[in-house]
Amino acid sequence: MKISISTFLIFLGFILVAQSQVSKYPVNPETGQIEFQEVVDEAGTKEDLFNRSIYWLNDFYKDPVRVTSLRDIETGKIVGQHRFRIYYTDDDGNKIAAGMIGYDFMIEFKQDRYRYTLNKYLFKSATRQPVEKWLNKSDPAYDVRWNEYLDQIAEYAIDWSDSLKENMKREVEKTPDEW
Repeated sequence: MKISISTFLIFLGFILVAQSQVSKYPVNPETGQIEFQEVVDEAGTKEDLFNRSIYWLNDFYKDPVRVTSLRDIETGKIVGQHRFRIYYTDDDGNKIAAGMIGYDFMIEFKQDRYRYTLNKYLFKSATRQPVEKWLNKSDPAYDVRWNEYLDQIAEYAIDWSDSLKENMKREVEKTPDEW
């Protein structure tokens, strides 16, 4: 009995680990690309949410005008491209630059909600390679560092979305201190 329970728990652990690996890198079934997307409910008009996101863009990116290719308040859409550096850790524990990851983002607005999408991740080296290649562990060119790179992409996407959601919240109006 003890053996069957422990076997079941070990099997359950493998299932949970496998599920967490899959959800860590969400792949769009239609495009086959890694895509982080979420619809966020937030009170405000389309225009109000659009304006809040512009403030966020100005805080998050060093050069927000260059990053965005479309800012259309009429359609409620912001489109842009950006890149960030990824690293690998050598055998001595040193953090070494591995290259740049380019990605596209889009933020769309409607009354009381907005949707963001991060996708089209490309590893920029001598050639531009889709990062989805790194998901294939049976690839003859597989490198164990690919997991570290994918983790950095997921971490960046989570930080990006957390920052956006935090800055999109409506500011609480302060009542004047009357005394």
